[in-house]
Amino acid sequence: MRTVVHLSDLHFGRVDSTLVDPLTRAVRELKPDLVVISGDLTQRARTTQFIEARRFLDGLPKPRIVVPGNHDVPLYNLPARFLGPFVKYRYYISENLEPFYADEEIAVVGVNTARSLTVKNGRINQRQLNGICQHLCAYPDVVTKIVVTHHPFDLPEGYREGSLVGRARMAMDILARCGVDVFLAGHLHVSHSRHTGERYRIAGYKALAISAGTALSVRRRSESNAFNVLRIRHPELELERYAWQEETASFSRFAVDFFERRADGWMRVSDETGTR
Repeated sequence: MRTVVHLSDLHFGRVDSTLVDPLTRAVRELKPDLVVISGDLTQRARTTQFIEARRFLDGLPKPRIVVPGNHDVPLYNLPARFLGPFVKYRYYISENLEPFYADEEIAVVGVNTARSLTVKNGRINQRQLNGICQHLCAYPDVVTKIVVTHHPFDLPEGYREGSLVGRARMAMDILARCGVDVFLAGHLHVSHSRHTGERYRIAGYKALAISAGTALSVRRRSESNAFNVLRIRHPELELERYAWQEETASFSRFAVDFFERRADGWMRVSDETGTR
């Protein structure tokens, strides 16, 4: 079994500082095999914010897969935005904008969907899809294949299609042929999980699209600060949501869902059999 902690939307520069140490402690206590952070480490891509984010990362277990988000691109500094949008990210966080990790049970590739030409939205391109396929297609089905982006491939009810990562449908057609199992994302500050068959009707294929809420930002939507924990034992996956509890001043398990890979793809077990 592999344990993957999935954090997103840290937004250093606009965080609830009382949550930083408890979050670090919670992640360490989970003893994950991999930590994933799906973008927006900073609020406005400022040097002090990247320094804070770097300090936080240094307190987390390794290995880690980290990708940028749209907030990690300078907004008001136009020369930096268009001529060197990831200079500070590369210096303080990682030179590699599209990292890769694999072991005997999971293969995980990060993809940078942030772009200089858009303020909020993101997209994926053919070059990136080729890279994902080069990393993942060779792995057998018993290895759980995971793609990490900031912008999501699926949305909760009530969100417009424009919030999806650009070229999502083209990407899904290509990545289905590689048998990608799980798409991890953030961006919306809302926890969400669903199989992709409801949005992308591809014969014989259903992956899991899983989004994490914001782990630290004060810009909460309809939920408390939260993060996800994936416990993967192919062909089963347990998704735990950890949320901030004021009463105990800690992050604790708030909800859990169970998924299983069937002949035509991944399915929430409770969809058919009730709570497990």
